[in-house]
Amino acid sequence: MPPFWAQILLGLALGALSGWIAREWNVDWLGRTLQEIGETFVQLLKLAVGPLVFFAIAVSITNLRDVSNAARLAGRTLLWFLATSLIAVAIGLAIGLLTDPGSGTGLTPADGAPPEGKGSWLDFLTGIVPTDVVTPFTQLNVLQIVFLAAVTGVAALRLGDRATPLITFGGTALALLQKALWWVIRLAPLGTLGLIGHSVDEYGWDLLGDYATFTADVYIGCALVLFGVYPLLLRFAAGVDPLRFFRAAWPALQLAFVSRSSVGTLPVTQKVTERLGVPREYGSFAVPFGATTKMDGCAAIYPALAAIFVAEIFGVGLGPRDYLLIAFVSVIGSAATAGLTGATVMTTLTLSTLGLPLEGVGLLLAIDPILDMVRTATNVAGQAVVPVIVAAREKILDREAYDRATSFEIHDADDSEEGDAAPARPAGVTAAA
Repeated sequence: MPPFWAQILLGLALGALSGWIAREWNVDWLGRTLQEIGETFVQLLKLAVGPLVFFAIAVSITNLRDVSNAARLAGRTLLWFLATSLIAVAIGLAIGLLTDPGSGTGLTPADGAPPEGKGSWLDFLTGIVPTDVVTPFTQLNVLQIVFLAAVTGVAALRLGDRATPLITFGGTALALLQKALWWVIRLAPLGTLGLIGHSVDEYGWDLLGDYATFTADVYIGCALVLFGVYPLLLRFAAGVDPLRFFRAAWPALQLAFVSRSSVGTLPVTQKVTERLGVPREYGSFAVPFGATTKMDGCAAIYPALAAIFVAEIFGVGLGPRDYLLIAFVSVIGSAATAGLTGATVMTTLTLSTLGLPLEGVGLLLAIDPILDMVRTATNVAGQAVVPVIVAAREKILDREAYDRATSFEIHDADDSEEGDAAPARPAGVTAAA
């Protein structure tokens, strides 16, 4: 079987070609087929999101009972999440101010339309606590699912031995969900064909002309974080070889790029961190936590550039106070992105905080699938980088495992490596008393 990256490239090429044929020759059945293939793949990913997030977070919290310095690790992880998000939003703002992405596009406010849904601080703050335990799963409110999972995990820890059957059940349920998700992940090349093909058929290549500067800004900003900031942090904050990280993380990055879902990439990201020597007890907490809250691409770089883009289209001037607000929203409100495809909620949250017209979101929706690929790859890289940094600084990283970490094939990972033992527990990670 061809390697997974080759399958992905083939899917990209065939998708672009099929979309072009469907658009140029008005082949309606081909366009509908591409749309159905892409939507079915995304729907399969979303089908697993609710229960996967719940069990991943709940089980990861109960796993912390095996780590003596759990509170310190959790606090350091959160601090590094916030710090790297602040760096990412600063890069986004700097690029936007230097390039003026909304100038000279030919777009006008009339080209935009308000989105069907939006984010607000009231919804964000009051929407954390659900009104019942069913609605968060039916409406796929990931923030509320995370809340329920956190409460369940903490309660299980407090119950002690009496919660052992529940913890065992949770671990088994999570393993089943991850096994099913591995099957969906194997369909990523086919999903890529449908998603890219539908985008080309729907919008064509001419769309890139109006958004050329904005698209380039997003890709450059993500590239600077992905291949600039992260390697520097790995080298100087963790003292490890960045090239080794990217070699091992390649399967997660390529899947994130095509699936556009941090949560959908979660099993691969966890496997990457384990291969890099992050103790499983800690990684099983940090990675799911990051998959729902750590979004340097979608919640930092992109909203900063989007706010500047929309402000220029609508002729609204932004000042230092507005840029500080963008940074605040990006760092604090990143959980609103929920690890799903797209960043509409985060963008509307940013625009509404700045008082910018929400019609500006409509200007961005057409180009969003193309931008979301690199944003999600950046998200996932950050979700793997931070656990490595924290583990290294806390002296619990298995450096021998890190130094020998290599890439792996996604299409055999769930079978050949599923039962692999966790990396040896280095000094500092001990069973809690």
